[in-house]
Amino acid sequence: MTAQEFMDREARYGAHNYHPLPVVLQRGEGIYVWDTDGKRYFDFLSAYSAVNQGHCHPKIVKAMTDQAQKLALTSRAFYNDVLGEWEEFVTRYFGYDKVLPMNTGAEADETALKLCRKWAYMRKGVADGKAKIIVCDGNFHGRTITIVSLSNDPESYGGYGPFTPGFIRIPYNDIPALEKALEDPEVAGFLLEPIQGEAGVFVPDEGYLKKAYDLCKAKNVLFIADEVQTGIARTGKLLACDHEGVRPDILVLGKAMSGGMMPVSCVLADDEIMLCIKPGEHGSTYGGNPIAAKVSIAALEVVRDEKLAENAEKLGQVFRERICNIHSDRIELVRGKGLLNAVVIKPKNGKTAWDVCLKLRDKGLLAKPTHQHIIRFAPPLVINEMELLEAIDIIENTIAEFD
Repeated sequence: MTAQEFMDREARYGAHNYHPLPVVLQRGEGIYVWDTDGKRYFDFLSAYSAVNQGHCHPKIVKAMTDQAQKLALTSRAFYNDVLGEWEEFVTRYFGYDKVLPMNTGAEADETALKLCRKWAYMRKGVADGKAKIIVCDGNFHGRTITIVSLSNDPESYGGYGPFTPGFIRIPYNDIPALEKALEDPEVAGFLLEPIQGEAGVFVPDEGYLKKAYDLCKAKNVLFIADEVQTGIARTGKLLACDHEGVRPDILVLGKAMSGGMMPVSCVLADDEIMLCIKPGEHGSTYGGNPIAAKVSIAALEVVRDEKLAENAEKLGQVFRERICNIHSDRIELVRGKGLLNAVVIKPKNGKTAWDVCLKLRDKGLLAKPTHQHIIRFAPPLVINEMELLEAIDIIENTIAEFD
């Protein structure tokens, strides 16, 4: 089959809920992917930061295949010999009392919202059904009905009402707005992304996270960090919150928890919060399955042993410095932390960020626009400096062609 035939088949039989870049991928290894014609590309999306450890990392693949030959799924109706090992590993790795495993980032965010409300009624004393959670403009926490209820993006929420009540939306990176919202005694939590990924890698002002955390503590409100995209070494620290020494009350993780091998997500919290949920009140058939547990341990060991956070911190600085030095009026802004970066592209002569991404593809680098004028650049964290500089040359040459 040709690449066009693969794409036509998806269009014929699949829902039209995505607009992929026109390239059909067949194989991946490390920082590279290959299409059905055998052409190699730098992957500068990393499956939205799920593949921080690189494609098909041999240690993670081995963990998956070894466990798949023993036991794949028991559900949580029974104990198995792997889940406890994973729970101990993950809670010690991130420094929390308890972990609750799920599958996708959206499920983990939903879990955090339920946990926060339950805590409000059992611990804070909010009247049943009255708890409120503060969220931010520009957020992206997933696609469920409740989560799109938090959004101010019509593409996310348009046509899906009625919406879930109980949320207060404020501007991101706005401490006075947070202070005002926290005056409401029924507020139970504040949910935010330490860096807003889908909003175009919107990095808040230095000190914002710490100030927000301190304000929440003063009002007995839970600080909930959605680190599904920003966590697991992507921003140059294990967690983006680590840049400001903030330890969230509830931590939401996903994507790179498995190195891209399968859906693995989780919520971490201490006993006072986590034990508000009792047996039978929340769960998932696949959450914490034996394959996921072994894969996740291997994925997190790779992050630690290969020092991926340190690599992201070092090479992120190289990336931003080099891109900022490109002399082009096409580039309006460069921003990011670690190896989560974005370039704001000025539309010119009818050409947008989409056109730039098509040209990057032609030259052997895959990236994707967000909001039509921003390109996110997020390679696997196993990339080395020589490879990064080669990729930057592609970006620079591509921008030059549009000038």
